[in-house]
Amino acid sequence: MTIDPKLIDQLLATVEDPSEILGKGGLLKQLTKAVVERVLEAELTEHLGYDKHDPSGAGSGNSRNGKTNKKLLTDKGRVGIDVPRDRAGTFEPQLVKKHQRRLEGFDDKVISLYARGMTVREIQGHLLELYGTEVSPDLISRATSAVLEDVRAWQTRPLDAVWPIVYLDGIVVKVRDHGVVSNHTVYIVLGVNMLGIKEVLGLWMAQNEGAKFWLEVLTDLRNRGVTDILIACCDGLKGLPEAIGASFPETVVQTCIVHMLRNSLRYVPWKQRKQVARDLRPIYTALNVQEAEKALEDFEQTWGTSYPTIGRSWRANWDRVIPFLSFPHELRRVIYTTNAIEALNRQLRKIIKNRGHFPSDDAAMKLLYLALDRASRKWTMPVRNWGLALNQLAIHFDGRVVL
Repeated sequence: MTIDPKLIDQLLATVEDPSEILGKGGLLKQLTKAVVERVLEAELTEHLGYDKHDPSGAGSGNSRNGKTNKKLLTDKGRVGIDVPRDRAGTFEPQLVKKHQRRLEGFDDKVISLYARGMTVREIQGHLLELYGTEVSPDLISRATSAVLEDVRAWQTRPLDAVWPIVYLDGIVVKVRDHGVVSNHTVYIVLGVNMLGIKEVLGLWMAQNEGAKFWLEVLTDLRNRGVTDILIACCDGLKGLPEAIGASFPETVVQTCIVHMLRNSLRYVPWKQRKQVARDLRPIYTALNVQEAEKALEDFEQTWGTSYPTIGRSWRANWDRVIPFLSFPHELRRVIYTTNAIEALNRQLRKIIKNRGHFPSDDAAMKLLYLALDRASRKWTMPVRNWGLALNQLAIHFDGRVVL
């Protein structure tokens, strides 16, 4: 729809100051009021079956019956409108329904501000400053609570049967439960689909992160249609690889190398960390498993006496450290670390950092879902060199990848 420039010129002809356009009683608000009222009048004409003042309406059994004033919240601020009525009380406006106090688009603006991590108080101040509109905390809560239906639909949506790569991780949020604020873990599964595009498969919440609940998460994925995961990348949470194996026995579990390094360096004084990290590097950059084993032996000969825990940790997790060494370099960079999901988690933590705690699990899930929705809009391009990586997966997992 294009507005005639002559009409715009006509409207602006009497404007002498910018405030007369954007101000409290400015042109934009007047236009909103005029357009809304014109549409409502047209709706009533359609409902009655005759135009205003048309003699054919006499004896029709219903007629116009004055107007009701209503204050409507819009993205231009609060606008007063006159809603026409009919004598029989059967008129049901569609543009502004009965009891509706917010014009379509206002809720979207509130939700957008909420998704950016703004608190209720900050949203109130923002709307007041920009639009001169005072809104109550209850209104903001009602506007954002509509998102919960979207969360539930999204959480139960069917999923693709085969996922080449999934990343599993969790973040901690503080939730008030029966008057006590406690830590709750939000479990996140990020997948890379056959097109190489990232997609969050779901969010789940529990009071603690543990392998038992991860098993419930993986079972839920199966119930939603996932039949095969080629590679699962995760941190070193005890029992998680076993939980993955119980739900998807053929899945290759890759422990995050970055997590292994972080855990190893915890035992090392600051002045020696660079050297220890340098001597660990040949292990995970080796050409193959044999070279990696030799590099681990060399590391233990150098540092085994000073830091025996590091070598024991790598050997205890060896079967889940080395899977990525079986793949070409193009694929190794995708699976050797959970950086993909950790980068997402960093975005989520920025969103929730303004809140000391959430009043409920639903409040936390609502905000995280909106934040994920914003983040995922940027995931339009496949993983780098995905075509080559997918061909390598098809060779390695013969019969499990259909190109």
